[in-house]
Amino acid sequence: MIHGQEGVKFQNWAQTYGSSPELYFQPTSVEEIREILDLARQRSKRVKVVGGGHSPSDIACTDDFMLHLGKMNKILKVDEEKRRVTVEAGILLSDLNVELSKHGLALPNLGAVSEVAAAGVIGTGTHNTGIKHGILPTQVVALTLLTASGQILECSESASPRIFQAARLHLGCLGVVLSVTFQCVPEFCLVETSFPSTLQEVLDNLDSHLQRSEYFRFLWFPHSENVSVIYQDHTDKPPSSSTSWFWDYAVGYYLLEFLLWLSTFLPGLVRWVNRCFFWLLFTRKVENVNLSYKIFNYECRFRQHVQDWAIPIEKTREALRELQATLENSPGLVAHYPVEVRFARGDDILLSPCFQRDSCYVNVIMYRPYGKDVPRLDYWPAYESIMKKAGGRPHWAKAHTCTRKDLEKMYPGFRQFCAIREELDPTGMFLNPYLERVFY
Repeated sequence: MIHGQEGVKFQNWAQTYGSSPELYFQPTSVEEIREILDLARQRSKRVKVVGGGHSPSDIACTDDFMLHLGKMNKILKVDEEKRRVTVEAGILLSDLNVELSKHGLALPNLGAVSEVAAAGVIGTGTHNTGIKHGILPTQVVALTLLTASGQILECSESASPRIFQAARLHLGCLGVVLSVTFQCVPEFCLVETSFPSTLQEVLDNLDSHLQRSEYFRFLWFPHSENVSVIYQDHTDKPPSSSTSWFWDYAVGYYLLEFLLWLSTFLPGLVRWVNRCFFWLLFTRKVENVNLSYKIFNYECRFRQHVQDWAIPIEKTREALRELQATLENSPGLVAHYPVEVRFARGDDILLSPCFQRDSCYVNVIMYRPYGKDVPRLDYWPAYESIMKKAGGRPHWAKAHTCTRKDLEKMYPGFRQFCAIREELDPTGMFLNPYLERVFY
């Protein structure tokens, strides 16, 4: 019999949500997971699988049984001919990146953080940028799923394709993902070039920027026209770096955190901070070359509240200008930098924010300097209203206030996903308070 640990307190990376599960499990095999599900069924408990805990919402929280797959983190198979890798669901992408490199392989795209588990990173629809690239779940070609009944399902385009279309972005509510097979590419280096621009210039020439760089994104500094444009592209250049501990950490981390803490007493200081840090850190052209995963991953600085919605790409200019006007016309609203704008190709995954359309992600941040909460309850609704007006869909891992009624309008495949969820988990074993708000 597997034994659960009592007294564990779970908290996400942002320290915005936490919970105290009745029992915390770290299984090492499928048989042990089945025992946990049997015990949950006997005691009428729910089960929540967690990974790296990086989601800044309460999607991973539960007061019942929490199941962490950190001990199921092996690479099961590397197919160098097909350039595919099959891994256990609990492996961290940070470990997978290193192992793939040994085989001359890499994932074609990654998010900002790799201290996340394979099943979790696809389960919430993690994304990066690049209009020719989809969100990370589009890199999945197969997965295995242990359902509430104890059945193991092999899912791919040819095996259980209907469930596969849902399970690639599963929200942790279809069952326990046991393994994931990713489509890889040959290992590659990226050259990252960042340079200053203006919001006007970028929005006027958006198509040109999208065509000019494979992984294009930009950072807008609210309360100004300032923008940092970031290009990332394949290169044969050897790795090099122009980063500086003083500028990246002494200024870009420690000084920033202190000034934003100070701004909680003097909110008007935020406008000055945004302009000052653009001038200090983003007004010169910078170039870095490294292995792809070392370029894709970047410093998220300190704890933060985050919202991130995907809107139709053709709404990018309209939505950002409206957000800018809202901030300018509301002196009481303050917004931390950056508003990060990224792009992704459309797909056919039922709960993907990019379902059936190329999309622009507009990510807004309010930092929590020294763990202190900052006023955001006026900014958040204003931002959400603009995103909804533009036809937006929320990132599942981030904060949002959407209910089932909202989501049914936003996602054409939402009811189909619900039908699959109810079929695989009729008693709601894998639900939690976050998912109840989504589905009921």
